[in-house]
Amino acid sequence: MKARVHVMLKPGVLDPQGEAVRHALGALGYDTVEGVRQGKVIELDLSETDPEKARKDVDAMCEKLLANTVIESYSVEIS
Repeated sequence: MKARVHVMLKPGVLDPQGEAVRHALGALGYDTVEGVRQGKVIELDLSETDPEKARKDVDAMCEKLLANTVIESYSVEIS
């Protein structure tokens, strides 16, 4: 079973990397880009076969390690 975790900064949290990308895109002539938020994707290969148990486990991983839930939100896809 596979899990994909998307981690993004919460709205209102400054994103200096996103701002640097937005600025660089503007310098390359992409003037229509008004904002960029940068995040990360984490892919996990799991031996768990029960999707509900896998989701619970991945949620626990996110809460404990993969996401800083004070400033980041996350979503989980199980396949």
